[in-house]
Amino acid sequence: MTDSVLSVQSLTHFFGGLKAVSNFEMELPQGVIWGIIGPNGAGKTTVFNLITGVYKPSQGKIIFLEEDITNLKPHSIIQKGIARTFQNIRLFGNVTVLDNVRIGLHPRYNSSIWEAILRSGRFRKEEKRVRDEAMSLLEHFNLTSRWNEKARNLPYGEQRRLEIARALATKPKLLLLDEPAAGMNPKEVDSLMDLIYKIRSEFNLTVLLIEHQMRFVMRICEHIKVMDFGETIAEGPPVEIQNNPQVIEAYLGKGGIH
Repeated sequence: MTDSVLSVQSLTHFFGGLKAVSNFEMELPQGVIWGIIGPNGAGKTTVFNLITGVYKPSQGKIIFLEEDITNLKPHSIIQKGIARTFQNIRLFGNVTVLDNVRIGLHPRYNSSIWEAILRSGRFRKEEKRVRDEAMSLLEHFNLTSRWNEKARNLPYGEQRRLEIARALATKPKLLLLDEPAAGMNPKEVDSLMDLIYKIRSEFNLTVLLIEHQMRFVMRICEHIKVMDFGETIAEGPPVEIQNNPQVIEAYLGKGGIH
């Protein structure tokens, strides 16, 4: 049995009088690719926002690598080793592809502000190290030739890859992907699946994703949780989810999952 990377215990969150997430539970093993699915408004992104400190839970605990991170701020959670992407791409569109990744590496600078202003020898060495690391990440994502282009000028699929590269620059142990295949054509979706398998192996990652494209979810996820109206209504391997009557009725319609 693999070790648990993330333990979510009785997680509940209210927006005013509305219970957006109700008693969400998860024991996420190390090295897996798991998914959360459900209709719009089911509470999926709220779960991500609670795990990453954007929201504070009304009740429950979030344990990451045996440490309680329930009340930590987002930047502290990133430093602990959780990174995420967003449903709507959040790149710095007016800066270069390279600089978008270097921003992710920024917390690992050790030089003082004065060393940066004076461009000391130590700062220049760090700057070269960070640039080399950023270029190495771009190589993993086949973006090396785009390094000096503004991020906003990239095709949509490449912007998605760049956002994942920037997330990996923080050296996470757990990567949360919020609808990574949104807006992609079938060829891009296939490439994305290959990429996620590759980075899981090469970066020793655990991956938790939210997605609406069922073909993508059923092919890549090893375990799926299904949410509806803030509650978990089913979970298990893809083959069980595909044939679960409650899931078919509540979320996917009478035709099932294809």
